[in-house]
Amino acid sequence: MNSRSVATKYWHPLDDGRLQCDLCPRACKLREGQQGLCFVRARENDKVVLTTYGRSSGFAIDPIEKKPLKHFLPGTPVLSFGTAGCNLACKFCQNWDMSKSRQMDTLADAASPQKLARAASNLECRSIAFTYNDPVIFHEYAIDVASACHELGVQSVAVTAGYICPEPRTDFFAAMDATNIDLKGFTENFYYKICGAHLQEVLDHLIYVKHEPDVWLEITTLLIPGLNDSQEELETLCQWVVDHLGPDVPHHFTAFHPDWKMRDIQPTPAKTLQLARTIAKQAGMHYAYTGNVHDARGNSTFCHHCDELLIERDWYEMGRWNLAPGAVCPGCTTPLKGVFEQNPGNWGSRRQTIRFTDDNSKH
Repeated sequence: MNSRSVATKYWHPLDDGRLQCDLCPRACKLREGQQGLCFVRARENDKVVLTTYGRSSGFAIDPIEKKPLKHFLPGTPVLSFGTAGCNLACKFCQNWDMSKSRQMDTLADAASPQKLARAASNLECRSIAFTYNDPVIFHEYAIDVASACHELGVQSVAVTAGYICPEPRTDFFAAMDATNIDLKGFTENFYYKICGAHLQEVLDHLIYVKHEPDVWLEITTLLIPGLNDSQEELETLCQWVVDHLGPDVPHHFTAFHPDWKMRDIQPTPAKTLQLARTIAKQAGMHYAYTGNVHDARGNSTFCHHCDELLIERDWYEMGRWNLAPGAVCPGCTTPLKGVFEQNPGNWGSRRQTIRFTDDNSKH
């Protein structure tokens, strides 16, 4: 067995001798030596294993707003990392150099869960984020890291497309404190042709995460000109979110830039994002944001009842902090939903690349 491999439990044997991976709805069926579409789960010695446990494509400290999370410990630093591979096949992937990697040398850094937790704590990060590629595919590693972090008072964040089966989903989100889930579009045609997945699986996942585990939820939709940005689709998407998840789930409408297999499509105009924000509010969403464009109002948080400015942001920089004690509006006392402390962090917009050493991961 590969020295980086660990046993997994979400699989079963088939009558034809193959093993079926039961982590995500793809249900990859593997013969000895084969990898799943995700690249990191494979059949070795008649077991399905995770081949990249303890390996990463790099570590960095980011502002939590970059995940994006606007209502979870604003202004604080988060230690971010990912691995290689992904269980979706999005043609527009914005992190394709990692998520589409099929090279083990992409995984440049090694860190045990305990080493990662100590580093996050020593570097004064309030949370750790599993991001860049989808963490559900390194399920066992992510859960172990989250558990080690919780022992040191560091919270865990999953940035995911939500393409995971119910049983492993329960285990995964029991270890998470916050998540941003991609709702990539709102038609089956888009999900199947552009992402290689199915919409209903993601909708079911969103309903579960909102109503079952104790996890703070935010949603991101990357708007791609001509593919998922029509007014009709946005109206349908926003109404579904309000009807099934409620009005208080923050929703981020972010700008596409040409990448991976979609380099011939122009970047998303700022007016499209602003229209999406308007549609969201008309549908009853309390917190709708724009992203990947300079839009101070679209990045800031306002009271949904009286429109008082509560948290001012310009890109990832915090401006005015106007929350009254108890995270309520100072004008009308309407509560602001989320995970807030009395004062925000002051990390700002910095991004700090991290290489693991004995100094930043020692006790």
